[in-house]
Amino acid sequence: MPAAVDSAFELAFWFCDRALNDNEYLQPIKLHYLMFLAQAYYATAYQGKKLIPAIFIAEEVGPIEPSVFRAWSLGRPKFEGKNTINEEATIFADSVWKRFGHHSVEHLAKFCRKTPCYLTALDRGRRAEIRLSEMISSFSKSQNAPAVDQVVKPKVMRSHKGRAVEVKGWTPPKVKTDK
Repeated sequence: MPAAVDSAFELAFWFCDRALNDNEYLQPIKLHYLMFLAQAYYATAYQGKKLIPAIFIAEEVGPIEPSVFRAWSLGRPKFEGKNTINEEATIFADSVWKRFGHHSVEHLAKFCRKTPCYLTALDRGRRAEIRLSEMISSFSKSQNAPAVDQVVKPKVMRSHKGRAVEVKGWTPPKVKTDK
């Protein structure tokens, strides 16, 4: 299943630009926490689909995406070319930003480091991959994390009679096969 965004860098640049638009400095580690939360909530909301084609690993500071970590080690890198994400991913990332962007780095660090998926990966060893299936399990069942519907608000449009209706993309049901 393809990811909704072409690369992790595009989402990273989107979060950096969104912070600038809100006159906020986005610390590099906070960027990783936001990307991790976006990936986890997206996979939870969309039955295992990835928001970005990336992995997250467990480090002492919390979950990080190693390629973005390396690229941002000296600050925001220069990037030649078009840097855009599609409307669906923009709406989703904006929801994550509105829910978590105002929190301090310390608050997000404490929150992310308490997630079961991070703790499980850290038990496997430093720099162990945080599996997407573990993220989904952690964020769909956790009592410590906000539910998906508290992070991602449904899209509301008007019916032909002017009544507000929730709109979401159709997802076909999973079919069980007998083998």
